[in-house]
Amino acid sequence: MTTELAGKVAVVTGAAHGIGSAIAAALRDDGADVHGADIHSAEIPGVGSEVVDLTDSAAVADFFARIGGVDILVNNAGGVCGQVGRALEQVLDEDWAAVVNANLTTAFHCTRAVVAGMKERGSGRIINIASAAGLTVSKTGIQAYASAKAGMIGFTRQMAHELGPFGITVNCIAPGFILSNPTTEVQWQSYGEDGQRALIDGIAMRRLGEPTDIANGVQFFAAARSGWITGQVIAIDGGSAFQ
Repeated sequence: MTTELAGKVAVVTGAAHGIGSAIAAALRDDGADVHGADIHSAEIPGVGSEVVDLTDSAAVADFFARIGGVDILVNNAGGVCGQVGRALEQVLDEDWAAVVNANLTTAFHCTRAVVAGMKERGSGRIINIASAAGLTVSKTGIQAYASAKAGMIGFTRQMAHELGPFGITVNCIAPGFILSNPTTEVQWQSYGEDGQRALIDGIAMRRLGEPTDIANGVQFFAAARSGWITGQVIAIDGGSAFQ
């Protein structure tokens, strides 16, 4: 554990499992006072956690009002909302909206909730968790997911431009395939032995990513030493040939 982020207040969305819980634990270990928010309950030692519907702007405003000033925001909430790939003509309006809201609208709501305070203090760190799907295509063929994650990359760049003059950095991580939750486990098993081997062979490091690999990147972007880095998208993917 370090004290690098001592005195800083951090919020991690989608903190109930996988990448989110690893990020919350890493920021806690760096000394931050960490709050998690998710639609599911979470128990992470040393991390305060609340069940919050981040697609509800009023619920988001109430959550951040209870916390007060936030120094570090990690927009990690998202996912495919239980959906599978289908031809576009079979995608319902509500299916599209559910995925876009879970991934992109949540980031908008949470960022909007913290920027006024960050501007007043003249500093802040916002780290968005996108996906390799936002850089290329969704391996599962979910159009809304690829679109929402690409939107998060655009949101990162726009907010970096807008918030930079106030001392606030906004950066983005696009993870490769991380075996981190039940959804990715199902996806991994669906590939079969040949598909699994092909995926790993397409990664320079010849292994799947782990949640801590993404947390490491968040720790860097949250630290003081990254203060002149903003508007950047880093693919943490082991050197994937699918980029």
